Amino acid sequence: MALHFELVTPARLVRSEDVYMVVVPGTEGEFGVLEGHAPFMSTIRDGAVRVYRTDGAAPEEILVRGGFAEVGEKGLTVLAEHVEG
Repeated sequence: MALHFELVTPARLVRSEDVYMVVVPGTEGEFGVLEGHAPFMSTIRDGAVRVYRTDGAAPEEILVRGGFAEVGEKGLTVLAEHVEG
């Protein structure tokens, strides 16, 4: 099983892929999302979204500034105000 992850800015779709886990810099603290996570929504702070493609893999970091994260039945969507790079 895999988690479907999308990273979106107001200008474009940055990522849309199946991954093992994503750690998001929430305003109330970091949170990890795996396949089957309970639905919820959170604001995010400036920081790094860490994407783990497989179990035990080194994470890829994507720097984001502000926005929201939503976990739903289709996976995790991060709506970032800005993505570095």
